[in-house]
Amino acid sequence: MSTFEQESLDYHKARNQFDSNGKIGTLITKPCDTVKELAMAYSPGVAYPCLEIEKDINTAYDYTNKGNLVAVISDGTAVLGLGDIGHLAGKPVMEGKCVLFKAFAHVDAVDIELNVHDTESIIATVAAIADTFGGINLEDIAAPQCFEIETRLKEICNVPVFHDDQHGTAVITTAGLINALEMSGKKAEDLKVAVIGAGASGIACANMYKALGVKNITMLDSKGVIHTGRTDLNAQKKAYAIDTTDRTPADAAKNADMLLGLSGPEQISKEMVASMAKNPIIFACANPIPEIMPELAKSVRDDLIIGTGRSDFANQVNNVLGFPFIFRGALDVRATKITENMKMAASRALAALAKEPVPDYVAKAHNRSDMVYGKEYIIPSPFDKRLMEWVSFAVAEAAIADGVAQVKNFDMAAYKERLKKLANQ
Repeated sequence: MSTFEQESLDYHKARNQFDSNGKIGTLITKPCDTVKELAMAYSPGVAYPCLEIEKDINTAYDYTNKGNLVAVISDGTAVLGLGDIGHLAGKPVMEGKCVLFKAFAHVDAVDIELNVHDTESIIATVAAIADTFGGINLEDIAAPQCFEIETRLKEICNVPVFHDDQHGTAVITTAGLINALEMSGKKAEDLKVAVIGAGASGIACANMYKALGVKNITMLDSKGVIHTGRTDLNAQKKAYAIDTTDRTPADAAKNADMLLGLSGPEQISKEMVASMAKNPIIFACANPIPEIMPELAKSVRDDLIIGTGRSDFANQVNNVLGFPFIFRGALDVRATKITENMKMAASRALAALAKEPVPDYVAKAHNRSDMVYGKEYIIPSPFDKRLMEWVSFAVAEAAIADGVAQVKNFDMAAYKERLKKLANQ
């Protein structure tokens, strides 16, 4: 067992007999130190907010923690590169997601592991508990079931439902693509994009690129290019079947402006990189070993922009740049959904923030002195405290514009100031 492995196991255990195992617990937000406070916290005083909510269900946002509470829900079938390891084996990951919600965006979150795996049972269970929360973060549910689960829950539930495995990578890589297009002088509608990996994330990324204006997308799964001659495609893959003679990743990479890897190690070769169009972009997102290592790709050509899912390389595609702040904005305007415009607003906000001067504390956290907008910095750092101000504000603004916000006369200027203060607490 490695030192880090043992340290991680120790980290998840209690430090002393009064501590709790795991990574999250309960924070009491009101005092309960006197007889009167006890009477207000529970009986008889608790009856009064109950009666107010009975009269108007929306006042649950005023009298309970609903408005700042997200459920992180998984069935453990596609856990963080570990696969179908079971619902309880995935619990440390879901607890970790709750930690990120709180640490980065001051959003309270609880993890819920479902010991059911069929689509109908998952939908029924989540729908039955959804009103308890301000939002639902679906996590690590295998494709293709995850597509139907999210789609139907979005129709049923009155709170935002967001499957981060699908949309998180899409939001972040779209931000990077926006900046890469600006640097190269290319237009989205002229791009040739190859997506290696046709799971939940790959489909969602392709959908966002299309929304950005990309028309030419070649998608590949473990059997090669998804083309119109194949008869083994689910509905999501079939939507990306194209009439082409290309069959392999090498075929798809020829003259491609962008390669997106969501597959596994060594799926992108030096020859594929060499065959790409001028000023190409590669997002090699497999973890811990990307589809191609940055130094290997850069040894082939110097006009390349490359990002990975790893924190030890430039341009990290890290979902923590998205989901905490997307939910922060959605919760603050009491949104009923997370729309396509809200996701694109998050991407554009991330792209814009990358152009701002990098604070010293961010450069210090990365131990880098070259963090200026350019090929080695097209995506902001997760340590940038301005993320909440930029991304959450943009998401809230888009929710109001799309008519899915339940708040009335929301003061956006005051909200921006509140986000600034919250980020620095």
